[in-house]
Amino acid sequence: MTDAGNPAPPAPAPARRPALRARIERVYDHCADTRSLWLRTTSGALPRFAPGMFISIAIPLAEGARVRPYSIASSAEDGEPFEICFNRVPNGAGVAWLFEREPGDELGFTGPFGAFTLDRPPEAETIFIAENTGVAPIRPMARRALADRDGVPIHLIYAADRAEHLLYRDEFERIARERPRFRFEPRVLPAATLWDELGRIVQTRWLDADAVRIRNFYICGVGKGVLALRDRLRAGGYERRSVRYEQW
Repeated sequence: MTDAGNPAPPAPAPARRPALRARIERVYDHCADTRSLWLRTTSGALPRFAPGMFISIAIPLAEGARVRPYSIASSAEDGEPFEICFNRVPNGAGVAWLFEREPGDELGFTGPFGAFTLDRPPEAETIFIAENTGVAPIRPMARRALADRDGVPIHLIYAADRAEHLLYRDEFERIARERPRFRFEPRVLPAATLWDELGRIVQTRWLDADAVRIRNFYICGVGKGVLALRDRLRAGGYERRSVRYEQW
């Protein structure tokens, strides 16, 4: 995961975030290749975090320890245990190790870290765009954006290559029924054209339809499609700070 919403900041000094331990309390399989773990710290306490942040998990492998980032999919207000969500990737030794963990196992981590965040309800219309597990950091962001009973329109366009990869769909649909200013659009799209279709939607609605350029965009997913959508919005007149993104 790269935190690319702003010019790349220097990595936080290790001394600023102590190494912590956490025990796995619950495992949930969203589908065959996507899983959530609920973690409770067993040493120290989880530092307060903003929606969108991630933790860095120390993964012991035969060739040596590796550190991998995983977004926190739950809200700070939920307390502990907190949730991380991930999927299998080809030849991903780190995530394979995580898939082997069971309730009661412990792991080490540091964090939370990250600049791809939303810490308070926005003052302008906000559009979240997520692909597959890219919804993990956006889920708590959307919750925070809706923290005020009244406020600006909030959109979530959520695309995946298969219906079972649309995580938390029931939750988002429930929120949309309860909060009329929240519009949720799940879309199942072929992986090869997914970002092209998202670009078409954005072009039609928020570039061609009017001259308003005060909206906020938060984009998260895998691959160069994230950058292409960022560039399309900025070239269309949105300020850099209005288009936040995280490319995995």
